[in-house]
Amino acid sequence: MEVGFLGLGIMGKAMSINLIRSGFKLTVWNRTLSKCDELVELGASIGETPAAVVKKCKYTIAMLSDPSVALSVVFDKDGVLEQICHGKGYIDMSTVDADTSSKISEAITSKGGSFLEAPVSGSKKPAEDGQLVILAAGEKALFDEAIPAFDIMGKKSFFLGQVGNGAKMKLVVNMIMGSMMNAFSEGLVLADRSGLNPHTLLDVLDLGGIANPMFRLKGPTMTQNSYSPAFPLKHQQKDMRLALALGDENAVSMPVAAAANEAFKKARSLGLGDLDFSAVYETVKTLEHSS
Repeated sequence: MEVGFLGLGIMGKAMSINLIRSGFKLTVWNRTLSKCDELVELGASIGETPAAVVKKCKYTIAMLSDPSVALSVVFDKDGVLEQICHGKGYIDMSTVDADTSSKISEAITSKGGSFLEAPVSGSKKPAEDGQLVILAAGEKALFDEAIPAFDIMGKKSFFLGQVGNGAKMKLVVNMIMGSMMNAFSEGLVLADRSGLNPHTLLDVLDLGGIANPMFRLKGPTMTQNSYSPAFPLKHQQKDMRLALALGDENAVSMPVAAAANEAFKKARSLGLGDLDFSAVYETVKTLEHSS
């Protein structure tokens, strides 16, 4: 199957490598074309523009950093919209808000193409291991056609109905994750300042009812002040912001998420945006020291 892939960041690179290794023929594009080199070594072709990729491929997948980039790749000069047509499908796996997904969907379908939003739950390691959770919505026929690729990239694919539902589900998931990370960070600092061993706290948490893979994976690296980016903090803060906007639309009070968002914004102001989202731990430590 000939598939296009737009966006070779932390997630897109891992996902596209898995597709190539599983026998898919890939044509790839990235704003910084040098990021395509490793994929070319594995057998991928390069498309000079998003439009060139769509022209060549029946199905094109996008994994982009934020709503503004997702929109520009579709609507700008040499963008997806210039070549999308009847018989071609566009699958946007970026994390964006529902309005952005709807705008892209309307544009794609107006040209005769089919559209699926399919954001993922999971970061770098699940992407590398093909263990993402795919949250798809849009055209069911395209979802069914994409299952062979989804099965390579993920461990479970959900079809959630109309366009926008995938985006909303992803924002809810990431809002919970960001709020949990802040509470976890506060707990680690509180344990340390109270004279307790944070590593013992990690052991206790892992044996109780709130044990979870995130605490298990992130706790040891956080206590070592190691924040190699599996999911960059700047993207987590973007998702918190979009989730809070969704809360506004639906009149849902979200004080915990709002406080977490402020912590991530503080971390960005400290220059931590390109580190892993667990680096929000540093803001809790900084506040504690300053007080």
